[in-house]
Amino acid sequence: MTRALILQPPLVLADEPTGNLDSESGEQAFQLLRDISARFHTTFVIVTHDEHLAKRCDRIVRLVDGGLARDTSIRVQ
Repeated sequence: MTRALILQPPLVLADEPTGNLDSESGEQAFQLLRDISARFHTTFVIVTHDEHLAKRCDRIVRLVDGGLARDTSIRVQ
C-alpha cells in the first residue's frame, strides 16, 4: 500500500487491508488509513468482510450476488 500512497492519490482501493492482521495490527492499520484520509484528503474504498471494521467507516455499501443491497452513510465520531 505504501507504493499506492507515495504520490498522494485522491482515491485508493483497498481490498481487505486488515484481512491477515491480528486485531492490534489491524487497528493500527485502520487508524493509519483514517489519518491519511484526514491529512491528505484521500478517499479509501475498503472491501472487507469484517463487520466491525465496516461499521467504523463513513459509508457502507453492501453488495449481494453482484448487486447493491444497501447503501448506508454513517456519522463517524
